[in-house]
Amino acid sequence: MRTSEEVYDTGLAIRREMFGPAGSDNAIANAGPFKGPLEDFVTRYCFGEVWGGEDLDRKTRSLVTVAITSALGRQTALRSHVRGAIANGASPGELRDVLLHTMLYAGIPAAVDAFNQAAEVLKELGLDPSTVESRR
Repeated sequence: MRTSEEVYDTGLAIRREMFGPAGSDNAIANAGPFKGPLEDFVTRYCFGEVWGGEDLDRKTRSLVTVAITSALGRQTALRSHVRGAIANGASPGELRDVLLHTMLYAGIPAAVDAFNQAAEVLKELGLDPSTVESRR
Protein backbone atom coordinates (compact mmCIF):
# COMPACT_ATOMS: atom_id res chain seq x y z
CA MET A 1 0.00 0.00 0.00
CA ARG A 2 1.33 3.42 -0.91
CA THR A 3 1.69 6.13 1.69
CA SER A 4 -0.30 9.34 1.42
CA GLU A 5 2.89 11.14 0.40
CA GLU A 6 3.60 8.59 -2.35
CA VAL A 7 0.05 8.98 -3.69
CA TYR A 8 0.45 12.77 -3.72
CA ASP A 9 3.84 12.53 -5.46
CA THR A 10 2.36 10.19 -8.09
CA GLY A 11 -0.51 12.61 -8.65
CA LEU A 12 1.81 15.58 -8.98
CA ALA A 13 4.00 13.70 -11.47
CA ILE A 14 0.97 12.79 -13.60
CA ARG A 15 -0.35 16.38 -13.52
CA ARG A 16 3.06 17.67 -14.60
CA GLU A 17 3.31 15.14 -17.45
CA MET A 18 -0.16 16.00 -18.75
CA PHE A 19 -0.33 19.75 -18.23
CA GLY A 20 3.31 20.76 -17.89
CA PRO A 21 5.20 21.61 -14.72
CA ALA A 22 4.37 25.31 -14.91
CA GLY A 23 0.62 24.80 -15.15
CA SER A 24 0.48 22.19 -12.41
CA ASP A 25 2.88 23.92 -10.05
CA ASN A 26 1.24 27.32 -10.56
CA ALA A 27 -2.22 25.93 -9.78
CA ILE A 28 -0.92 24.55 -6.50
CA ALA A 29 1.30 27.51 -5.60
CA ASN A 30 -1.43 30.06 -6.31
CA ALA A 31 -4.23 28.15 -4.59
CA GLY A 32 -3.86 29.90 -1.24
CA PRO A 33 -5.76 28.85 1.85
CA PHE A 34 -9.17 28.90 0.16
CA LYS A 35 -8.39 26.69 -2.86
CA GLY A 36 -5.47 24.82 -1.28
CA PRO A 37 -7.60 21.90 -0.05
CA LEU A 38 -9.13 21.57 -3.54
CA GLU A 39 -5.72 21.39 -5.23
CA ASP A 40 -4.52 18.87 -2.65
CA PHE A 41 -7.61 16.71 -3.25
CA VAL A 42 -7.24 16.93 -7.05
CA THR A 43 -3.53 16.05 -6.90
CA ARG A 44 -3.88 13.27 -4.35
CA TYR A 45 -7.14 11.56 -5.29
CA CYS A 46 -7.96 12.55 -8.85
CA PHE A 47 -4.46 12.14 -10.25
CA GLY A 48 -2.64 10.08 -7.59
CA GLU A 49 -5.34 7.48 -6.95
CA VAL A 50 -7.56 7.40 -10.03
CA TRP A 51 -5.25 8.52 -12.86
CA GLY A 52 -2.47 6.54 -11.19
CA GLY A 53 -4.51 3.33 -11.39
CA GLU A 54 -3.21 0.39 -13.37
CA ASP A 55 -6.23 -1.00 -15.22
CA LEU A 56 -6.63 1.78 -17.81
CA ASP A 57 -3.84 3.45 -19.72
CA ARG A 58 -3.63 7.24 -19.64
CA LYS A 59 -4.72 7.70 -23.24
CA THR A 60 -7.94 5.80 -22.54
CA ARG A 61 -8.49 7.79 -19.34
CA SER A 62 -7.95 11.01 -21.30
CA LEU A 63 -10.44 10.05 -24.00
CA VAL A 64 -13.04 9.11 -21.36
CA THR A 65 -12.43 12.43 -19.59
CA VAL A 66 -12.84 14.36 -22.85
CA ALA A 67 -16.19 12.60 -23.36
CA ILE A 68 -17.36 13.32 -19.82
CA THR A 69 -16.33 16.99 -19.79
CA SER A 70 -17.98 17.41 -23.19
CA ALA A 71 -21.20 15.80 -22.01
CA LEU A 72 -21.28 17.99 -18.92
CA GLY A 73 -20.49 21.17 -20.86
CA ARG A 74 -17.38 21.84 -18.77
CA GLN A 75 -15.51 23.80 -21.43
CA THR A 76 -12.54 24.91 -19.32
CA ALA A 77 -11.90 21.35 -18.14
CA LEU A 78 -12.44 20.08 -21.69
CA ARG A 79 -9.75 22.39 -23.04
CA SER A 80 -7.30 21.22 -20.39
CA HIS A 81 -8.09 17.57 -21.03
CA VAL A 82 -7.77 17.90 -24.81
CA ARG A 83 -4.21 19.07 -24.09
CA GLY A 84 -3.78 16.19 -21.66
CA ALA A 85 -5.13 13.70 -24.21
CA ILE A 86 -2.57 14.86 -26.79
CA ALA A 87 0.17 14.59 -24.13
CA ASN A 88 -1.06 11.06 -23.36
CA GLY A 89 -0.81 9.95 -26.99
CA ALA A 90 -4.29 10.57 -28.40
CA SER A 91 -4.49 11.72 -31.99
CA PRO A 92 -6.76 14.45 -33.36
CA GLY A 93 -8.68 11.70 -35.19
CA GLU A 94 -9.25 9.79 -31.95
CA LEU A 95 -10.46 13.00 -30.30
CA ARG A 96 -12.85 13.56 -33.20
CA ASP A 97 -14.30 10.06 -32.87
CA VAL A 98 -14.73 10.40 -29.11
CA LEU A 99 -16.55 13.71 -29.62
CA LEU A 100 -18.79 12.16 -32.28
CA HIS A 101 -19.54 9.25 -29.97
CA THR A 102 -20.28 11.69 -27.13
CA MET A 103 -22.61 13.61 -29.42
CA LEU A 104 -24.79 10.52 -29.84
CA TYR A 105 -25.17 9.97 -26.13
CA ALA A 106 -24.88 13.48 -24.67
CA GLY A 107 -26.52 15.54 -27.39
CA ILE A 108 -25.59 17.64 -30.37
CA PRO A 109 -25.31 21.01 -28.53
CA ALA A 110 -22.67 19.56 -26.20
CA ALA A 111 -20.84 18.07 -29.19
CA VAL A 112 -20.82 21.35 -31.13
CA ASP A 113 -19.27 23.15 -28.16
CA ALA A 114 -16.79 20.32 -27.62
CA PHE A 115 -15.71 20.26 -31.28
CA ASN A 116 -15.20 24.03 -31.27
CA GLN A 117 -13.12 23.93 -28.08
CA ALA A 118 -11.07 20.93 -29.22
CA ALA A 119 -10.34 22.53 -32.61
CA GLU A 120 -9.10 25.71 -30.90
CA VAL A 121 -6.81 23.75 -28.58
CA LEU A 122 -5.44 21.65 -31.45
CA LYS A 123 -4.63 24.85 -33.35
CA GLU A 124 -2.94 26.31 -30.25
CA LEU A 125 -0.82 23.14 -30.09
CA GLY A 126 0.20 23.58 -33.73
CA LEU A 127 -1.99 20.70 -34.93
CA ASP A 128 -4.25 21.54 -37.86
CA PRO A 129 -7.64 19.85 -37.36
CA SER A 130 -8.37 20.29 -41.07
CA THR A 131 -5.67 17.72 -41.85
CA VAL A 132 -7.53 14.89 -40.11
CA GLU A 133 -8.49 12.36 -42.76
CA SER A 134 -12.13 12.38 -43.76
CA ARG A 135 -14.26 9.51 -42.48
CA ARG A 136 -16.30 9.48 -45.68
